[in-house]
Amino acid sequence: MMVLVTGGSASGKSAFAEKVIETLKKDRAIYLATMIPWDEECREKIAKHRTVRAGKGYETLEQYTDIASVTLTDRPVLLLECLSNLLANEMYDPKGYCSKYSGNGLCDAIISGVNILREQCEHVVIVTNEVFSDYGSVYEETMSYLKYLGEINRRLTAMADNVYEIVSGLKLPLKEEEKRWDF
Repeated sequence: MMVLVTGGSASGKSAFAEKVIETLKKDRAIYLATMIPWDEECREKIAKHRTVRAGKGYETLEQYTDIASVTLTDRPVLLLECLSNLLANEMYDPKGYCSKYSGNGLCDAIISGVNILREQCEHVVIVTNEVFSDYGSVYEETMSYLKYLGEINRRLTAMADNVYEIVSGLKLPLKEEEKRWDF
């Protein structure tokens, strides 16, 4: 099963995604972390997430780019946190896909990586951001980022069994095919 969780900044989407993982977990849960610790703000956010996850049985795997290269065994459940960071890394990190791909090729590469993870895992939960309610940007790079994130989110929504938007801590089901969570 694949679950996509979206929402605005500090909406509660990570907490919801972790609860979903906890209900799906059998033996092994992988937390695939994509945030690069660029600065103090990022390091603080990473530390907060680690503290929240402590004692919940996650194995943390930091993979900032190229999720297609991740090799997993024993069909774990996987939480990919988060797609928005992954896309930014692929676009702006010199090791990212943008050195190899552009436009939809970049989107294709990320979707391919998600499919490779799905083949290796029993369940995959992906966290992404809803950043489309803000006003438009005058910066071409920002508009490209939004365009790519929108394309990837649309494609993942089509692939996912369940899709939820978290707004102010409330779960809004957008697509439910396999299972409903009452939390």
